[in-house]
Amino acid sequence: MHSAVLLIEFGSIILGLGLLGRFAGRYRLSPIPLYLLAGLAFGEGGLLPLGASEEFVATGAEIGVILLLLMLGLEYTAGDLVTNLKSHYPAGLVDCALNAVPGAVAALLLGWGPVAAVVLAGVTWISSSGVIAKVLGDLGRVGNRETPVILSVLVLEDLAMAVYLPIVTALVAGAGLVTGSITLAVALGAAGLVLFVAVRYGRLISRFVSSEDPEKLLLVVLGLTILVAGVAQQLQVSAAVGAFLVGIALSGEVAEGAHTLLSPLRDLFAAVFFVFFGLHTDPASIPPVLLPALALALLTALTKIATGYWAARRAGISVKGRWRAGGALVARGEFSIVIAGLAVSAGIEPSLGPLATAYVLILVVLGPLTARFTEPLATRFWPRRGNPDGHGGPVGTAARPTGAEASVGD
Repeated sequence: MHSAVLLIEFGSIILGLGLLGRFAGRYRLSPIPLYLLAGLAFGEGGLLPLGASEEFVATGAEIGVILLLLMLGLEYTAGDLVTNLKSHYPAGLVDCALNAVPGAVAALLLGWGPVAAVVLAGVTWISSSGVIAKVLGDLGRVGNRETPVILSVLVLEDLAMAVYLPIVTALVAGAGLVTGSITLAVALGAAGLVLFVAVRYGRLISRFVSSEDPEKLLLVVLGLTILVAGVAQQLQVSAAVGAFLVGIALSGEVAEGAHTLLSPLRDLFAAVFFVFFGLHTDPASIPPVLLPALALALLTALTKIATGYWAARRAGISVKGRWRAGGALVARGEFSIVIAGLAVSAGIEPSLGPLATAYVLILVVLGPLTARFTEPLATRFWPRRGNPDGHGGPVGTAARPTGAEASVGD
């Protein structure tokens, strides 16, 4: 009987996600807000709380995080990462300062303590690569001169995750200074070793993993990723970082083939992850934090616009292109929820999950609007002389993932 109820519940979840994804795709929206709302509806305090399938959904959500980070890593080569670090690190530092600090300050003002401050800093810092990639495609801006600047900022944010996630993992686990330092050292050492091996021996690794049989390639890549993620988590680093490093180590045809094979799995389990986060957020807990979430969303929308404007100006982009770059960076999504999920699972601050949910819901809806309207509004109220369009061929290259959200529910 329990097995039958589990199948009915989980089947209903998957069917509902598919219908929500189709609805979002019809109106060119990100499905993430709908997935979060579905989780709120069927979680604790919702309309119809689930029971039998919750443990299964939790496992699926963990796999979703692993696949999100694996697919992210598959989009890069080690050479791309090194090039972006050397060329664009000032933009990454400005991005961190302008967008992480408001989250940390907000947590301290709310009396949540230093650990919650570090977590909320990450929530407000990292933009949604998937939503942004989809919006750029929908608006026909992939070939614009400011687009490589946008992608470079996002690449640096993704790289920062390899350092940030182990820090958060150690903090939420209550690790002391010594243990936390060891955890960070292990994470940095692993990341550095993987980059070195990927640069020197990437072709050999890819050749070892490669297979002309799609079934064998899928099993080897997926099994290797989950194994490394488990070892990383056992070392108190982060399963997500382990998966990200596996993706970086693979390149060429192997990476392309694995990306094609794993995309449907990524989409499925990523959707389950967003539902799972909503399941563990009581809808009644959102109204008390709605005003702080709205204020923080508006503030960090402005700081993201400033970040993009500064980075594009540094790259010599025209004024209109600078405003477009800033408006495109506003959306938050998958990483914000991943970071908040670490704190929620550890029971750091009961209100952090609801605030993060409301914050992401606001900005994942506002992001496409700022991408579309920031430039015309800004040039109307602050007209300046200069190249009027900023279109043309890219002024540089930067590898960039399409992101989970760009394809989930399309």
